[in-house]
Amino acid sequence: MSGEGEAVKRVRQMTGEDGKDKESEAKSSDRMPLLGGLDQRWRNWWIRGILSIVMISLFAVVIYLGPIALSLLVVGLLLKCFQEIIAIGYSKYREHNLPLYRVLNWFIAIVASIFIYCDNFFYYYPELKGTTGLFSFFGQYHRIICLSLYVAGFVLFVLTLQKDLYNTQFSMFTWTHITLFLFGCPAYLSIQNTFESIFWLIVPVSLVVCNDIMAYLFGFFLGRTPLIKLSPKKTWEGFIGAVFATMLFGLVLSHMLAKYDYFVCFKGGTDCERPAIFVLQEYNVGTFFFYLYPAVLHSLALSVFASLLAPFGGFFASGFKRAFKVKDFADVIPGHGGIVDRFDCQLLMAVFANVYYFTFCRSPDPDKLVAILLSLPLDQQREIFTHLQQALANTS
Repeated sequence: MSGEGEAVKRVRQMTGEDGKDKESEAKSSDRMPLLGGLDQRWRNWWIRGILSIVMISLFAVVIYLGPIALSLLVVGLLLKCFQEIIAIGYSKYREHNLPLYRVLNWFIAIVASIFIYCDNFFYYYPELKGTTGLFSFFGQYHRIICLSLYVAGFVLFVLTLQKDLYNTQFSMFTWTHITLFLFGCPAYLSIQNTFESIFWLIVPVSLVVCNDIMAYLFGFFLGRTPLIKLSPKKTWEGFIGAVFATMLFGLVLSHMLAKYDYFVCFKGGTDCERPAIFVLQEYNVGTFFFYLYPAVLHSLALSVFASLLAPFGGFFASGFKRAFKVKDFADVIPGHGGIVDRFDCQLLMAVFANVYYFTFCRSPDPDKLVAILLSLPLDQQREIFTHLQQALANTS
Protein backbone atom coordinates (compact mmCIF):
# COMPACT_ATOMS: atom_id res chain seq x y z
CA MET A 1 0.00 0.00 0.00
CA SER A 2 1.32 3.48 -0.80
CA GLY A 3 2.45 5.86 1.94
CA GLU A 4 -0.61 8.08 1.78
CA GLY A 5 -3.03 5.17 1.65
CA GLU A 6 -6.10 4.50 -0.44
CA ALA A 7 -8.41 6.35 1.95
CA VAL A 8 -6.42 9.55 1.64
CA LYS A 9 -6.35 9.22 -2.16
CA ARG A 10 -10.14 8.83 -2.29
CA VAL A 11 -10.66 11.99 -0.26
CA ARG A 12 -8.26 13.88 -2.49
CA GLN A 13 -10.07 12.71 -5.60
CA MET A 14 -13.45 13.67 -4.13
CA THR A 15 -12.23 17.17 -3.33
CA GLY A 16 -10.51 17.61 -6.67
CA GLU A 17 -7.11 18.28 -5.16
CA ASP A 18 -5.29 15.37 -6.76
CA GLY A 19 -5.11 16.98 -10.17
CA LYS A 20 -4.12 20.32 -8.68
CA ASP A 21 -1.30 18.69 -6.74
CA LYS A 22 0.05 17.10 -9.90
CA GLU A 23 -0.05 20.42 -11.71
CA SER A 24 1.75 22.13 -8.83
CA GLU A 25 4.38 19.41 -8.67
CA ALA A 26 4.91 19.63 -12.44
CA LYS A 27 5.64 23.34 -12.11
CA SER A 28 8.09 22.60 -9.29
CA SER A 29 9.89 19.96 -11.34
CA ASP A 30 10.38 22.45 -14.17
CA ARG A 31 12.42 24.56 -11.76
CA MET A 32 14.54 21.55 -10.75
CA PRO A 33 15.18 19.57 -13.97
CA LEU A 34 17.61 17.19 -12.21
CA LEU A 35 14.62 15.61 -10.47
CA GLY A 36 12.63 15.19 -13.67
CA GLY A 37 13.23 11.42 -13.87
CA LEU A 38 11.74 10.67 -10.46
CA ASP A 39 8.20 9.63 -9.63
CA GLN A 40 6.03 12.67 -8.83
CA ARG A 41 5.63 11.63 -5.20
CA TRP A 42 9.36 11.32 -4.62
CA ARG A 43 10.12 14.38 -6.72
CA ASN A 44 7.90 16.44 -4.45
CA TRP A 45 9.63 14.84 -1.46
CA TRP A 46 13.06 16.02 -2.64
CA ILE A 47 11.86 19.47 -3.65
CA ARG A 48 10.21 20.06 -0.28
CA GLY A 49 13.20 18.62 1.58
CA ILE A 50 15.86 20.64 -0.22
CA LEU A 51 14.00 23.92 0.05
CA SER A 52 13.17 23.26 3.71
CA ILE A 53 16.89 22.94 4.43
CA VAL A 54 17.55 26.17 2.52
CA MET A 55 14.88 28.08 4.46
CA ILE A 56 16.08 26.75 7.83
CA SER A 57 19.65 27.74 6.93
CA LEU A 58 18.59 31.27 5.99
CA PHE A 59 16.66 31.55 9.25
CA ALA A 60 19.81 30.52 11.14
CA VAL A 61 21.73 33.34 9.41
CA VAL A 62 19.12 35.90 10.48
CA ILE A 63 19.26 34.56 14.05
CA TYR A 64 23.00 35.17 14.01
CA LEU A 65 22.41 38.78 12.94
CA GLY A 66 20.42 39.44 16.12
CA PRO A 67 17.01 40.63 17.32
CA ILE A 68 16.81 43.71 15.09
CA ALA A 69 17.33 41.58 11.97
CA LEU A 70 14.80 39.04 13.24
CA SER A 71 12.20 41.73 13.90
CA LEU A 72 12.75 43.21 10.43
CA LEU A 73 12.28 39.73 8.99
CA VAL A 74 8.94 39.48 10.80
CA VAL A 75 7.79 42.78 9.26
CA GLY A 76 8.93 41.63 5.81
CA LEU A 77 6.97 38.40 6.17
CA LEU A 78 3.94 40.37 7.34
CA LEU A 79 3.99 42.48 4.18
CA LYS A 80 4.47 39.44 1.93
CA CYS A 81 1.57 37.60 3.61
CA PHE A 82 -0.56 40.71 3.19
CA GLN A 83 0.32 40.85 -0.51
CA GLU A 84 -0.66 37.21 -1.05
CA ILE A 85 -4.04 37.57 0.66
CA ILE A 86 -4.87 40.88 -1.02
CA ALA A 87 -3.93 39.43 -4.41
CA ILE A 88 -6.71 36.86 -4.00
CA GLY A 89 -9.21 39.63 -3.27
CA TYR A 90 -7.95 41.69 -6.19
CA SER A 91 -8.41 38.77 -8.59
CA LYS A 92 -11.99 38.41 -7.36
CA TYR A 93 -12.92 42.08 -7.77
CA ARG A 94 -10.59 43.10 -10.59
CA GLU A 95 -13.40 43.66 -13.09
CA HIS A 96 -14.90 46.37 -10.85
CA ASN A 97 -11.85 48.62 -11.38
CA LEU A 98 -11.96 49.99 -7.83
CA PRO A 99 -10.49 53.50 -7.53
CA LEU A 100 -7.11 53.63 -5.75
CA TYR A 101 -7.69 50.09 -4.46
CA ARG A 102 -4.05 48.98 -4.44
CA VAL A 103 -2.72 52.37 -3.36
CA LEU A 104 -4.98 52.49 -0.31
CA ASN A 105 -4.34 48.87 0.62
CA TRP A 106 -0.58 49.26 0.58
CA PHE A 107 -0.68 52.66 2.23
CA ILE A 108 -2.61 51.23 5.20
CA ALA A 109 -0.42 48.10 5.30
CA ILE A 110 2.83 50.09 5.33
CA VAL A 111 1.54 52.45 8.03
CA ALA A 112 0.50 49.45 10.14
CA SER A 113 3.91 47.81 9.62
CA ILE A 114 5.73 50.98 10.65
CA PHE A 115 3.65 51.17 13.80
CA ILE A 116 4.15 47.48 14.62
CA TYR A 117 7.92 47.74 14.31
CA CYS A 118 8.51 51.19 15.81
CA ASP A 119 6.19 50.70 18.77
CA ASN A 120 8.24 47.69 19.84
CA PHE A 121 11.62 49.09 18.82
CA PHE A 122 11.36 52.33 20.78
CA TYR A 123 9.86 50.54 23.78
CA TYR A 124 12.83 48.19 24.04
CA TYR A 125 15.39 50.84 23.06
CA PRO A 126 14.07 53.84 25.01
CA GLU A 127 17.53 55.38 25.23
CA LEU A 128 17.25 56.25 21.53
CA LYS A 129 14.45 58.69 22.33
CA GLY A 130 16.98 60.78 24.17
CA THR A 131 19.06 61.38 21.06
CA THR A 132 18.67 64.41 18.81
CA GLY A 133 17.34 64.85 15.31
CA LEU A 134 14.64 63.17 13.25
CA PHE A 135 15.24 59.77 14.86
CA SER A 136 14.46 61.12 18.31
CA PHE A 137 11.40 62.99 17.01
CA PHE A 138 9.96 59.84 15.44
CA GLY A 139 10.73 57.86 18.58
CA GLN A 140 8.71 60.29 20.67
CA TYR A 141 5.79 60.78 18.29
CA HIS A 142 5.60 57.66 16.10
CA ARG A 143 2.16 56.74 17.46
CA ILE A 144 0.50 60.04 16.60
CA ILE A 145 2.32 60.07 13.25
CA CYS A 146 1.04 56.61 12.34
CA LEU A 147 -2.47 57.45 13.54
CA SER A 148 -2.49 60.63 11.45
CA LEU A 149 -1.37 58.73 8.37
CA TYR A 150 -4.05 56.08 8.91
CA VAL A 151 -6.75 58.74 9.30
CA ALA A 152 -5.54 60.31 6.05
CA GLY A 153 -5.94 56.93 4.33
CA PHE A 154 -9.38 56.52 5.90
CA VAL A 155 -10.50 59.93 4.61
CA LEU A 156 -9.13 59.14 1.16
CA PHE A 157 -11.11 55.89 1.12
CA VAL A 158 -14.33 57.74 1.97
CA LEU A 159 -13.66 60.28 -0.78
CA THR A 160 -13.23 57.52 -3.37
CA LEU A 161 -16.58 55.84 -2.62
CA GLN A 162 -18.75 55.43 -5.71
CA LYS A 163 -22.47 54.73 -5.68
CA ASP A 164 -22.38 51.59 -7.81
CA LEU A 165 -19.38 50.15 -5.94
CA TYR A 166 -20.35 50.63 -2.29
CA ASN A 167 -20.67 46.92 -1.46
CA THR A 168 -17.46 45.98 -3.23
CA GLN A 169 -15.43 48.86 -1.77
CA PHE A 170 -16.54 48.18 1.79
CA SER A 171 -15.95 44.45 1.30
CA MET A 172 -12.36 45.11 0.26
CA PHE A 173 -11.89 47.69 3.04
CA THR A 174 -12.97 45.01 5.52
CA TRP A 175 -10.78 42.43 3.77
CA THR A 176 -7.75 44.71 4.21
CA HIS A 177 -8.33 45.30 7.91
CA ILE A 178 -9.09 41.68 8.77
CA THR A 179 -5.93 40.61 6.95
CA LEU A 180 -3.84 43.14 8.87
CA PHE A 181 -5.45 42.05 12.13
CA LEU A 182 -4.87 38.32 11.53
CA PHE A 183 -1.24 38.82 10.53
CA GLY A 184 -0.40 42.10 12.27
CA CYS A 185 -1.21 40.97 15.82
CA PRO A 186 1.02 37.86 15.66
CA ALA A 187 3.75 39.97 14.03
CA TYR A 188 3.57 42.56 16.83
CA LEU A 189 3.75 39.87 19.51
CA SER A 190 6.55 38.02 17.70
CA ILE A 191 8.68 41.16 17.67
CA GLN A 192 7.91 41.60 21.35
CA ASN A 193 9.01 38.02 22.01
CA THR A 194 12.21 38.63 20.06
CA PHE A 195 13.28 41.66 22.07
CA GLU A 196 12.38 40.02 25.37
CA SER A 197 14.63 37.07 24.53
CA ILE A 198 15.46 35.44 21.20
CA PHE A 199 14.64 32.13 22.90
CA TRP A 200 10.94 33.03 22.85
CA LEU A 201 10.94 33.49 19.10
CA ILE A 202 13.19 30.61 18.06
CA VAL A 203 11.54 27.91 20.17
CA PRO A 204 7.88 28.53 19.16
CA VAL A 205 8.78 28.98 15.49
CA SER A 206 11.00 25.89 15.47
CA LEU A 207 8.37 23.76 17.19
CA VAL A 208 5.82 24.56 14.49
CA VAL A 209 8.39 23.87 11.77
CA CYS A 210 9.31 20.56 13.43
CA ASN A 211 5.67 19.57 13.79
CA ASP A 212 5.00 20.36 10.14
CA ILE A 213 8.02 18.39 8.93
CA MET A 214 7.33 15.40 11.18
CA ALA A 215 3.66 15.31 10.21
CA TYR A 216 4.73 15.24 6.57
CA LEU A 217 7.32 12.50 7.15
CA PHE A 218 5.08 10.24 9.23
CA GLY A 219 2.22 10.81 6.82
CA PHE A 220 4.43 10.17 3.80
CA PHE A 221 5.62 6.78 5.01
CA LEU A 222 2.83 5.62 7.33
CA GLY A 223 -0.23 7.71 6.49
CA ARG A 224 -3.42 5.74 5.90
CA THR A 225 -6.22 7.44 7.83
CA PRO A 226 -7.43 10.90 6.69
CA LEU A 227 -7.40 13.48 9.48
CA ILE A 228 -9.65 16.28 8.21
CA LYS A 229 -11.44 16.93 4.93
CA LEU A 230 -10.14 20.50 4.76
CA SER A 231 -6.61 19.10 4.30
CA PRO A 232 -6.83 15.77 2.48
CA LYS A 233 -3.07 15.19 2.73
CA LYS A 234 -3.16 15.24 6.54
CA THR A 235 -3.37 11.85 8.24
CA TRP A 236 -3.88 10.66 11.81
CA GLU A 237 -0.59 8.78 11.62
CA GLY A 238 1.24 11.95 10.68
CA PHE A 239 -0.59 14.00 13.30
CA ILE A 240 0.10 11.59 16.19
CA GLY A 241 3.69 10.90 15.17
CA ALA A 242 4.37 14.63 14.97
CA VAL A 243 3.04 15.19 18.51
CA PHE A 244 5.66 12.93 20.11
CA ALA A 245 8.45 14.07 17.79
CA THR A 246 7.71 17.74 18.50
CA MET A 247 7.70 17.25 22.27
CA LEU A 248 11.05 15.47 22.16
CA PHE A 249 12.49 18.12 19.85
CA GLY A 250 11.23 20.89 22.14
CA LEU A 251 13.00 19.40 25.16
CA VAL A 252 16.30 19.08 23.30
CA LEU A 253 16.16 22.49 21.59
CA SER A 254 15.16 24.45 24.69
CA HIS A 255 17.91 22.78 26.75
CA MET A 256 20.52 23.63 24.11
CA LEU A 257 19.44 27.27 23.73
CA ALA A 258 19.15 27.82 27.50
CA LYS A 259 22.90 27.24 27.84
CA TYR A 260 23.85 30.38 25.91
CA ASP A 261 23.36 33.96 27.07
CA TYR A 262 22.82 35.17 23.50
CA PHE A 263 19.51 33.32 23.30
CA VAL A 264 18.18 34.10 26.78
CA CYS A 265 19.35 37.65 27.55
CA PHE A 266 17.27 40.75 26.97
CA LYS A 267 17.60 42.03 23.36
CA GLY A 268 20.10 39.32 22.46
CA GLY A 269 22.77 40.52 24.87
CA THR A 270 25.62 38.34 26.05
CA ASP A 271 26.12 39.76 29.54
CA CYS A 272 23.04 39.80 31.73
CA GLU A 273 21.60 38.52 34.96
CA ARG A 274 19.85 35.39 33.76
CA PRO A 275 16.11 35.12 34.38
CA ALA A 276 15.22 32.41 36.89
CA ILE A 277 13.85 30.06 34.23
CA PHE A 278 17.29 29.97 32.57
CA VAL A 279 19.18 29.04 35.74
CA LEU A 280 19.82 25.35 36.46
CA GLN A 281 17.70 24.00 39.29
CA GLU A 282 17.72 20.70 41.11
CA TYR A 283 14.71 18.41 40.73
CA ASN A 284 14.02 15.30 42.79
CA VAL A 285 12.08 12.26 41.60
CA GLY A 286 12.01 9.75 44.43
CA THR A 287 15.62 8.95 45.30
CA PHE A 288 16.92 10.40 42.04
CA PHE A 289 17.82 14.01 41.43
CA PHE A 290 18.87 15.91 38.34
CA TYR A 291 19.55 19.47 37.20
CA LEU A 292 17.40 21.13 34.58
CA TYR A 293 16.56 24.57 33.26
CA PRO A 294 12.92 25.42 34.14
CA ALA A 295 12.57 26.74 30.59
CA VAL A 296 12.84 23.15 29.37
CA LEU A 297 9.70 22.24 31.31
CA HIS A 298 7.92 25.30 29.93
CA SER A 299 8.80 24.11 26.44
CA LEU A 300 6.46 21.16 26.99
CA ALA A 301 3.49 23.53 27.08
CA LEU A 302 4.68 25.16 23.88
CA SER A 303 5.19 21.76 22.26
CA VAL A 304 1.69 20.60 23.16
CA PHE A 305 0.18 23.76 21.69
CA ALA A 306 2.34 23.54 18.55
CA SER A 307 1.26 19.93 18.04
CA LEU A 308 -2.43 20.00 18.93
CA LEU A 309 -3.73 23.53 18.33
CA ALA A 310 -1.36 25.44 16.04
CA PRO A 311 -2.22 23.13 13.09
CA PHE A 312 -5.74 24.55 13.17
CA GLY A 313 -4.23 27.72 11.75
CA GLY A 314 -3.30 25.60 8.76
CA PHE A 315 -6.78 24.07 8.60
CA PHE A 316 -8.24 27.59 8.70
CA ALA A 317 -6.02 28.57 5.77
CA SER A 318 -7.07 25.43 3.88
CA GLY A 319 -10.71 26.38 4.33
CA PHE A 320 -9.96 29.88 3.05
CA LYS A 321 -8.26 28.49 -0.06
CA ARG A 322 -11.19 26.18 -0.73
CA ALA A 323 -13.61 29.08 -0.39
CA PHE A 324 -11.77 30.96 -3.14
CA LYS A 325 -10.83 27.85 -5.15
CA VAL A 326 -7.06 28.31 -5.06
CA LYS A 327 -4.47 25.58 -4.48
CA ASP A 328 -1.85 27.80 -2.80
CA PHE A 329 -1.69 31.41 -1.72
CA ALA A 330 1.24 31.95 -4.10
CA ASP A 331 3.94 30.03 -5.94
CA VAL A 332 7.12 31.61 -4.57
CA ILE A 333 8.47 28.46 -2.89
CA PRO A 334 8.41 25.34 -5.11
CA GLY A 335 6.74 22.45 -3.33
CA HIS A 336 5.55 24.70 -0.51
CA GLY A 337 3.37 27.37 -2.12
CA GLY A 338 3.39 30.91 -0.77
CA ILE A 339 4.62 32.51 2.43
CA VAL A 340 1.14 32.22 3.97
CA ASP A 341 1.18 28.48 3.23
CA ARG A 342 4.35 28.18 5.33
CA PHE A 343 3.31 30.49 8.18
CA ASP A 344 -0.38 29.79 8.65
CA CYS A 345 0.29 27.62 11.71
CA GLN A 346 2.63 30.26 13.16
CA LEU A 347 -0.20 32.75 13.73
CA LEU A 348 -1.80 31.05 16.73
CA MET A 349 1.60 29.91 17.99
CA ALA A 350 3.02 33.44 18.15
CA VAL A 351 0.05 34.68 20.17
CA PHE A 352 0.15 31.73 22.56
CA ALA A 353 3.92 32.00 23.10
CA ASN A 354 3.60 35.68 23.97
CA VAL A 355 0.67 35.22 26.37
CA TYR A 356 2.31 32.19 27.98
CA TYR A 357 5.61 34.01 28.47
CA PHE A 358 4.11 37.13 30.02
CA THR A 359 1.78 35.06 32.21
CA PHE A 360 4.13 32.38 33.55
CA CYS A 361 7.74 33.15 32.69
CA ARG A 362 8.54 36.85 32.63
CA SER A 363 10.50 38.25 35.55
CA PRO A 364 11.53 41.86 36.27
CA ASP A 365 14.58 42.88 34.23
CA PRO A 366 16.82 45.46 35.96
CA ASP A 367 18.65 46.25 32.70
CA LYS A 368 15.38 47.15 31.00
CA LEU A 369 14.26 49.33 33.91
CA VAL A 370 17.60 51.16 33.96
CA ALA A 371 17.37 51.79 30.20
CA ILE A 372 13.89 53.28 30.64
CA LEU A 373 15.05 55.47 33.53
CA LEU A 374 18.04 56.76 31.59
CA SER A 375 15.75 57.78 28.72
CA LEU A 376 13.87 60.19 31.02
CA PRO A 377 14.80 63.88 31.36
CA LEU A 378 17.46 64.60 33.98
CA ASP A 379 15.07 66.30 36.42
CA GLN A 380 12.77 63.25 36.38
CA GLN A 381 15.74 60.95 36.95
CA ARG A 382 16.71 63.00 40.02
CA GLU A 383 13.14 62.87 41.32
CA ILE A 384 13.03 59.08 40.98
CA PHE A 385 16.46 58.82 42.61
CA THR A 386 15.21 60.84 45.59
CA HIS A 387 12.13 58.62 45.97
CA LEU A 388 14.30 55.50 45.82
CA GLN A 389 16.63 56.88 48.49
CA GLN A 390 13.71 57.59 50.79
CA ALA A 391 12.13 54.18 50.18
CA LEU A 392 15.40 52.36 50.83
CA ALA A 393 16.03 54.41 53.97
CA ASN A 394 12.57 53.56 55.30
CA THR A 395 13.13 49.89 54.51
CA SER A 396 16.42 49.91 56.41
